[in-house]
Amino acid sequence: MLALTLLGLALAALFAGMVAANLAALQPPPRAEGALPAVSLLIPARDEAENIGAALDGALAQQGVEIEVVVLDDGSTDGTAEIVAARAGADPRVRLLHGAAMPEGWIGKTHACWQLGQAARHPILLFVDADVRLAPDAAARLAGQMERAGLDCLSGFPRQITGTLAEKVVIPQIFTTLLGYLPLPMARRSPEPSFGAGCGQLMAVRRAAYEAAGGHAAFSGRMHDGLLIPRNVRKAGGRTDLTDATPLATCRMYDTPGDIWRGFSKNATEGMATPRALPVWTLLLFGGHVLPILTLLAALIAGAPWAAGLSALAVALVYAARAAMAVRLRQSWLSVLLHPLGVLVVLAIQFSALVSARRGGQTEWRGRSYGRGGA
Repeated sequence: MLALTLLGLALAALFAGMVAANLAALQPPPRAEGALPAVSLLIPARDEAENIGAALDGALAQQGVEIEVVVLDDGSTDGTAEIVAARAGADPRVRLLHGAAMPEGWIGKTHACWQLGQAARHPILLFVDADVRLAPDAAARLAGQMERAGLDCLSGFPRQITGTLAEKVVIPQIFTTLLGYLPLPMARRSPEPSFGAGCGQLMAVRRAAYEAAGGHAAFSGRMHDGLLIPRNVRKAGGRTDLTDATPLATCRMYDTPGDIWRGFSKNATEGMATPRALPVWTLLLFGGHVLPILTLLAALIAGAPWAAGLSALAVALVYAARAAMAVRLRQSWLSVLLHPLGVLVVLAIQFSALVSARRGGQTEWRGRSYGRGGA
């Protein structure tokens, strides 16, 4: 029990320390001042009739920077294109593109974003998912931070809206991995591509850097643009960074347990769910977030006060870090309370995705089937 108790305490302390450092480093971009380069807001849309109107409202409300809004309808069957066409007829800043047939070997959203990037007219490309709602100063603050810091790519996670219990349990785990295990201060100092990270929901990139990195065509058969664009920009010699986008935008990613499972599964094998990575992530997540609870219970049952004290300290460190994240990112307190359950669900999704990939399984998304890992 001593070894497991000390292991859990060490991993919990690692997580808590990393969260503290990252929350201090991850700040929202300040209010923009002065002249800014124009921004193309690029929205890929497939069967987004319920979302696209609100997405356009937020995009067209941008202040402090010249914009255009380009929406690519990727074969929608629910009236998405008609909604955008009506808005384009009323506002010359809006353009509707009809997606071309997807070439063999491409992924749907990747192909849509590639076409948007080619059609954009302004020097900064801001890729925005259709379920993202922008604050009026979002584009200006992102462009201003890029100018101020000399960045070629700037991304951040919008505030994640979680309505159901399943959302509250699982969605915040995105930030557990990001803020708990990516050393942001080191990532800013190092040009290494492996430190590149971002969020495909809200990704700003200079046109020149995007083209130098090969754009979305550089990873045509893969899904994880949030990682691949920043890493490719770094490989091409550009500078990337993450920002706290909590005040810039909101997003409700998934609203049913099935969508959560499928959504997290569809690009799992491009992240955690690989034979090399998953054992490491299992050690970090299970060992640092679940094991201390188990050793605490075991110590209490066995009447081992020294082990109980160390395990209680580990549990307290994890919950203190999660509470700090919840305050900063405006997360549900229920997500904090149920944090260990969220970790277990995420690990279950990753193991399921890995097993499915090794069996040649498919994932369904937006009416399309993809091999695990985007193949």
